[in-house]
Amino acid sequence: MKTPTISALTFTLLIFSCSSSANVDEDFLQCLFEKSHNISHLVYTPQNSLFPSALLTTAWNLRYTTPSTPKPQVIINPEHESQIPPIILCARENDMEIRTRSGGHDFEGRSFVSEVPFVIIDMINLSQVTVDAEAKTAWAGTGATLGILYYRIAEKSQTLAFPAGFCPTVGVGGHISGGGFGTLFRKYGFAADNVIDARIVDVNGRILDRKSMGEDLFWAIRGGGGDSFGVILSFKVQLVDVPEKVTVFNIHKTLQQNATQLIHHWQYIAPKFEKDLNLFIFLGRTSFLTGVNSSQDGRNISLGASFRSLFLGRVDRLLSLMQERFPEFGLVREDCTEMSWIQSVLYFEGIPLESPEILLNRTITKTYVKVKSNYVQSPIPSKGIEGIWRFYYEKEGETSDMLFYPYGGRMAEIPESETPYPHRKSLYSLSHLVFWEEEEAQNTEKYLNWSSRIYNYLTPYVENSPRASYLNYKDLDLGVNNPTGKTSYAQASVWGRKYFKNNFDRLIRVKTDVDPKNFFRSEQSIPPLDSRFTYFDEV
Repeated sequence: MKTPTISALTFTLLIFSCSSSANVDEDFLQCLFEKSHNISHLVYTPQNSLFPSALLTTAWNLRYTTPSTPKPQVIINPEHESQIPPIILCARENDMEIRTRSGGHDFEGRSFVSEVPFVIIDMINLSQVTVDAEAKTAWAGTGATLGILYYRIAEKSQTLAFPAGFCPTVGVGGHISGGGFGTLFRKYGFAADNVIDARIVDVNGRILDRKSMGEDLFWAIRGGGGDSFGVILSFKVQLVDVPEKVTVFNIHKTLQQNATQLIHHWQYIAPKFEKDLNLFIFLGRTSFLTGVNSSQDGRNISLGASFRSLFLGRVDRLLSLMQERFPEFGLVREDCTEMSWIQSVLYFEGIPLESPEILLNRTITKTYVKVKSNYVQSPIPSKGIEGIWRFYYEKEGETSDMLFYPYGGRMAEIPESETPYPHRKSLYSLSHLVFWEEEEAQNTEKYLNWSSRIYNYLTPYVENSPRASYLNYKDLDLGVNNPTGKTSYAQASVWGRKYFKNNFDRLIRVKTDVDPKNFFRSEQSIPPLDSRFTYFDEV
């Protein structure tokens, strides 16, 4: 065994001199400093004054930042990919779990919370983005945010883009490994559909690229979640073409302006629009969706739907399409704005168009939040839509919205088994989010119950064989693995088939091949197959 350096030993002694009962795994740190001699300045333990900041700076969901929330034994912010294999090997030796954090936007906090002793690998320092505009590719470290990726692309070209999500502070690693959709997905598919290479550290500490990891593992990490298979270091992505000018609009229609009828008709036409047009809807209170309180003396609550659109073309063509397919919407030239694609990213986030550098800012607005997702196969009748509105008159509906994203286009052309993400043939995805502030923390259960009531209400109208959900909108209500010991195929299938349908079986086979002892595990990680059973023995 190698002797640790003096600085590493000194650092370890300083940690444990603070408290004889310090909740830190001394053996893990000793192992780490033996295997990696230049990492001590990147290690944070509960005895370090910077530990709270290291833990909470990118922890988005305040539901998982309470004093009672389990905390990691160690947080490590590696600066180079070579520093990650020793972390994995030492965690294995000391029976500690790994949580890998890219941007901290996990809806259930699973990138920084565990019920058993664990280490956080925070990828924030591995955020380099290298764009090759001529080849139309980019390498993005998984610690980069979508905002950083978009900004670096726009630096090199105004006619290249990447089809990923809306929020610029979301981390590349979690977003792409879980699928990743945004304004361009009807034209180019999900983010994961446009990954052409990747680098990952496996359970044995090997750094692998697409060729050395093999096509099965490469398939799994493009929509199956990266945390089940290793620590993803970076993705190489295929950039896509966009015109010099795109057209956007954001138009709010209240109930009095026939919002219900417009939503109902939207279901029949939006999935059939040409690929260049993405017309999506946010439903909720007018005050929440527009930032303008339109109620009269605070007594009357205005509800409505914001119709938002990105069109990959000029306004004249958009007006022609809308007049032909959706004339009752009444779109006029004054509603529309032409801009560059990178400006459209700013537009949908409410960022001034002249301030693209804001995309480099990682600061997040923390909140309490719960999300649930669904997929719709047949249009919801008008009465079904009318029943949704009543939830938004309730107190919990004040800061909540429901999101309608039309499928069709490129999504319908990609086979369900092409990546782990299977929900390709849906008419649209239907998700609802509820937010609340710290002063409402004591009412958390009320907000969670409100979310569950909407979910139950939607049951007759959404896909139910099985009830389908989106991995990046993680929902532990769907089911979880056992915190310790083995999780059966039948138990994991309860949540696994909701996210992955039949692709869940292939994910289990990949997991069994690359991590048979289930080191990389969490509440909803893919479990390996117990060798005593075939896939269907336990069903």
